[in-house]
Amino acid sequence: MILLLVVSVVLMVIATSVFKLHPFIALLFAALFVGLGASALGQFDVMAVETTLRNGFGGILAYIGIVIVLGTIIGVFLEKSGAAVKMADTILRMVGPKRPGLAMSIIGWFVSIPVFCDSGYVILSALRKSVTRKAKVSATMMSVALATGLYASHTLVPPTPGPIAAAGNLGLEDSLGLVILVGVFVSIFAMFAGFLWAKYIGGKITIQEDLDNEEYFKNGLELEEEVIEKTYGKLPSTFMAFAPILIPILLIAMGTIASFPGDLMGTGFIANLFKFFGKPMMALLVGLVFALGLAPKLNEEVLMKWIGEGIKIAGPIILITGAGGAFGAIIKATPIAEFLGQSMSGWSVGILVPFFIAAALKTAQGSSTTALVTTSALMAPLLGSLGLGSTMGAVLTVMSIGAGAMTVSHANDSYFWVVAQFTGMDVKTAYKSMTVATLIQGIVSITVVFILSLFLL
Repeated sequence: MILLLVVSVVLMVIATSVFKLHPFIALLFAALFVGLGASALGQFDVMAVETTLRNGFGGILAYIGIVIVLGTIIGVFLEKSGAAVKMADTILRMVGPKRPGLAMSIIGWFVSIPVFCDSGYVILSALRKSVTRKAKVSATMMSVALATGLYASHTLVPPTPGPIAAAGNLGLEDSLGLVILVGVFVSIFAMFAGFLWAKYIGGKITIQEDLDNEEYFKNGLELEEEVIEKTYGKLPSTFMAFAPILIPILLIAMGTIASFPGDLMGTGFIANLFKFFGKPMMALLVGLVFALGLAPKLNEEVLMKWIGEGIKIAGPIILITGAGGAFGAIIKATPIAEFLGQSMSGWSVGILVPFFIAAALKTAQGSSTTALVTTSALMAPLLGSLGLGSTMGAVLTVMSIGAGAMTVSHANDSYFWVVAQFTGMDVKTAYKSMTVATLIQGIVSITVVFILSLFLL
């Protein structure tokens, strides 16, 4: 049975990385392979395979599907309205012009909570070039600082779809506030690790942009500002730019506090209000209302095309998440979880298991979201056996998977090519700077998670 599971994972990795099969189909076939294999071994009723797959697919999406759609729609509004650029500009002013690299890391970290990291890098590219020229610093340093800042929260902090899907797979849909809190803590270490590496590698590598900046400094200084102004026109206010992200996070956090044992907020109207709006779906609906306020006009372009683009982005993530739920349901319904749990019961480092699985999947097939969804579906039935059955154990498992899902970004990852192309790096330089940076971030993140597990589990 354990061999059956190992073979299914290997086949899934080969299918997605070598034959470029879509992860949705790969996960479904992997689940079917395990179900039929268990039936052939006399460990599962073959007539229950199809029902288990359907129930697993629908069960996970009942909890998390709408949340993923709302999160991606908010991200599109932040991108198209210029709110992401406004947030970046605000953080840059707060951090100060003497620390441009740190400012880029913080900007990336914050923007990537609702916006996909590759989209975030594209929309912030003009701002990064402008700040690089103004501060007269290394373009390599600024590029890696922004890229690693975006990457740090991408795999660790909801409402980014990957961590939300992983939390849903592990039964944490009512504890997202705790996932956000721990994710913010762990991701800050990842962000600073990326920033320190950016400072180091920025002094070692010179790219074409550095040479262009020297030649065109006086004439080209204001070029990027002109591009930003032409693209977005008047940017939203600071409050409106941050509100679609901060208000849902605040509501989820308050809902979590209101639901703590002991009724910290009492049992009256206020407590029930926070419990209601603290549910992830309701909190993100409130965030969407604020996001609608970012649009210059609520016309067909906004109400159909912007929202439609968000739904289009969410579609593949929802399908992959559902297929991951089907895979997890099959594993849970067969004796695999029990057998695997017995074989690992003597391990004292169970929190490292999801990290290595996610890192292997990420490195092999390139998608962090796929690694998060697949590994969380695989781990859900094994949490108790690994000593991770508590709520905090499941939260730290999400963090461990997130750390693995950033290890490492290389040529099979679309984000790797976005960073390389928008920075003007050749492949060798991108490997030296970006790929090594994501390896460092993953190692630092899992180290922080492991230390937390010593105190919290």
